[in-house]
Amino acid sequence: MEPEDHTGKDGAKQQKPPALLRELLRVPGGEHVDLSVYEADATPAGPQDKAAGLAATARMAERLASLQDRLFASSTAGDRRRILLVLQGMDTSGKGGTVRHVVGLFNPSGCRIKAFKDPTPEEKNHPYLWRIISALPQPGEIGIFDRSHYEDVLIARVRELVPRKQLGPRYAEINRFEEGLVKDGVTMVKVFLHISYEQQRRRLLARLDNPDKHWKFNPGDIEERAVWPDYQKAYGIALERCSTEAAPWYLVPSDRKWYRNWAISKLLLEHLEAMDPRYPEADFDVDECRKRLVEMP
Repeated sequence: MEPEDHTGKDGAKQQKPPALLRELLRVPGGEHVDLSVYEADATPAGPQDKAAGLAATARMAERLASLQDRLFASSTAGDRRRILLVLQGMDTSGKGGTVRHVVGLFNPSGCRIKAFKDPTPEEKNHPYLWRIISALPQPGEIGIFDRSHYEDVLIARVRELVPRKQLGPRYAEINRFEEGLVKDGVTMVKVFLHISYEQQRRRLLARLDNPDKHWKFNPGDIEERAVWPDYQKAYGIALERCSTEAAPWYLVPSDRKWYRNWAISKLLLEHLEAMDPRYPEADFDVDECRKRLVEMP
């Protein structure tokens, strides 16, 4: 992923993007990731403006729903494949908004959504991946994680919730865990929602200025902003160490909500099209069943 190809506030032209958005937004594994060089208001390979972006996202709905239906149908014949969309980002980056606007394009009965909060007392009595395993999508489903197992190398690093000697091995453990999921039929779409410090301030202030949004505001968000550089470093390390061939990370600029929604919809569409799920063939005599129905009084 070449950050200099992004279109920023100066309106500079980006280089011709690759055919697939997932190639453009993919974070190369093993390379140092400095989030400050990526424009959070960029729109790489995106529609021209908000109106065009909303229209383009809407046009994907029918195709997404059709592919989801085929994915679920194929599972009835033993196909173990499914999708897991992992959403990570700073507060107000749009994890909940993505669930509403992007996942809303699918049939909710085929989706499994899990928002991970602070671990419960029971969860704290188990290894950190325990609660993740119990929330995984079943074959044929589309799973969505609002936050994920990466909290245990993000906030755990920033707030020093575990000793560093325990934290370091977790990256390799996460990679092994995700590789196992992929081998079992899980297509992982890990998305880092990249928001700017200034945009987060605007969104937090908007919540304070609207009484109907006070329930979404947490005074602790102000304390989290105080360690913004530490979080940016922690995310950079996670992206560097855990963007693998089996389960790469995608960096989605998220200052513009319409672009965020379009990009994630497009990423999901590309992955579903690559999976190319098929409706299973009938395991019964179709002509005979038709004949019996027609002949019934």
